[in-house]
Amino acid sequence: MSGSLNDDSFHQDLQPRANNVSDYLSHQLQPPPPPRRPRGFSATAAAIGQTTSRASATGGKAKREREKEKERTKLRERHRRAITSRILAGLRQYGNFPLPARADMNDVLAALAREAGWVVEADGTTYRHSTPPSQSQEAAFPVRSDSVVITERDAKNEKYAALSPLNSAHCLEDQILSLKNQTFGQLMQLTQDIRPRENESQFRGTPYVPVYVMLSTGFINNFCLLIDPDGVRQELSHLKALNVDGVIVDCWWGIIEAWNPQKYVWSGYRDLFNIIREFKLKLQVVMAFHSCEGTESGDAFINLPQWVLEIGKENPDIFFTDREGRRNEDCLSWGIDKERVLRGRTGMEVYFDFMRSFHTEFNDLFAEGFVSAIEVGLGASGELKYPSFSKRMGWSYPGIGEFQCYDKYLQQSLRKAAGLRGHSFWARGPDNSGQYNSRPHESGFFCERGDYDSYYGRFFLQWYAQMLIYHVDNVLSLASLVFEETKFIVKIPAVYWCYKTSSHAAELTAGFYNPSNQDGYSPVLDVLKKHSVIVKLVCSGMPVTGQEVDDTLADPESLSWQILNSAWDRGLTVAGENSLSCYDREGHMRIIDMAKPRNDSDRHHFSFFAYRQQPAALIQGAVCFPELDYFIKCMHGEIVDDLVPC
Repeated sequence: MSGSLNDDSFHQDLQPRANNVSDYLSHQLQPPPPPRRPRGFSATAAAIGQTTSRASATGGKAKREREKEKERTKLRERHRRAITSRILAGLRQYGNFPLPARADMNDVLAALAREAGWVVEADGTTYRHSTPPSQSQEAAFPVRSDSVVITERDAKNEKYAALSPLNSAHCLEDQILSLKNQTFGQLMQLTQDIRPRENESQFRGTPYVPVYVMLSTGFINNFCLLIDPDGVRQELSHLKALNVDGVIVDCWWGIIEAWNPQKYVWSGYRDLFNIIREFKLKLQVVMAFHSCEGTESGDAFINLPQWVLEIGKENPDIFFTDREGRRNEDCLSWGIDKERVLRGRTGMEVYFDFMRSFHTEFNDLFAEGFVSAIEVGLGASGELKYPSFSKRMGWSYPGIGEFQCYDKYLQQSLRKAAGLRGHSFWARGPDNSGQYNSRPHESGFFCERGDYDSYYGRFFLQWYAQMLIYHVDNVLSLASLVFEETKFIVKIPAVYWCYKTSSHAAELTAGFYNPSNQDGYSPVLDVLKKHSVIVKLVCSGMPVTGQEVDDTLADPESLSWQILNSAWDRGLTVAGENSLSCYDREGHMRIIDMAKPRNDSDRHHFSFFAYRQQPAALIQGAVCFPELDYFIKCMHGEIVDDLVPC
């Protein structure tokens, strides 16, 4: 066919086309030629590059400065809130100001104005009581909600702008500004002066607060035998004559399970409880999982169970350990709560078995309501705390103590927590926290602007406090399974020295993350609220004044009211216990003032008070009976005549 192509001609015809396509594709796939650069471009590009590098470096530095400033702002805000919280607590306690739980500056100014004799209406309108706003424009002025807050005029001279051009003779502004410029201590003193002087007769007709007296440990020997029943009856007769409501007895783990695990001996306590029942006194029992160092007034020296001490010789890490490796045998480390190192049992199982044995042995006493409450020991001295200031280790008041987290089990927990945060090098205790008897300013960790408020410091202190919270939560969960409807008591220590510093060093080593910019008791009280326990606060009736304040930086009253207000705000039941063995009239009045605050609009008061008075002192006549009798009657709200001081 004339129009057809043979194979040779077909391939010859396609070959140039293929070459053209190949050339086209290769041309398209080649990178484009670099653009032509104008003269001087290299120098200009280098200059621009250097400028960009400098700008990048400057921007990075500025970013870091902004981050630091944000952190400083957060710290200032936390510090400001902490100061505000203490001011509000002082006003509520010393001036009886009815401030709401989440009061702001408007509430404070309105309360101060009302205390000074002014009338403050709901919309903020403020005027003298004698001159209503409709009669005099000069004596009355509307106050907007946004104008009550004091503003700063100039940071250089730190003066405040005027609120209103009122007559200086009756000017509320001057009163407010003077109050604003005073320190917290001066403000507390001012509100104390505002409070009317009330005599002791004000306790007549006040709520009835039961008084329990703690019995001595010397009546039960190490073989759990009652050694002096006549002495017990003599002491109980004295207490009955004083009209106490009941007694508190420590059931020592080191006596009851002394020689072999899970071999419990309760015979001595059975005899003791029967005698107490003869006098028709109520009974509170302490599950004492700690040791007793003994006292000059008759308390015996009681160790942990012998079989536990034998385990400790082979594995000393079952005890709390300080930075130098010294072991504290006052109680078991919380690091073994879930470690099977106690003859096949964990720490939690040991506590549970002990409490279950007690409930089984004395089930009849629970059935008849003789046992009114169970106090669960949760740390050193039976209090919720680390053994951070133990006299066994050479501590003396007012030393800051030492962290107790260097046993291998707590160190494992710390390494795990640091790893989860992505900072494995944080898995260590602070190396600049001083020694047992150091003062805060002598330590790089606790001093002003010290490492306690660094990123690492906050991580470590939060972990340290969280271990305490885990322990109390776990133990109370088991106790609720054993005792069911019985009331639980948890004792909170009074670590009030170093309270006037920013770090609150003694509280930090004890396990309460409560520096001036942090509320360390709220997380603990939230857990106690979860288990509906009674919070027993150790109260100090002795004032700390003058040189002692300068030396110890102590403030027992402010610490007590911080805990009390926080507990009452959560609806917790609160009780008290004195920290010393005997008080004079002034000390008694301080405790009674705390037990049932006068003029409290919410009528808060202690549910009971535990009196730490050694029976040996009662029997030997060392106690001033009129003073103790007066104290009990004031707690009971009875009408009493003035007693002759002894």
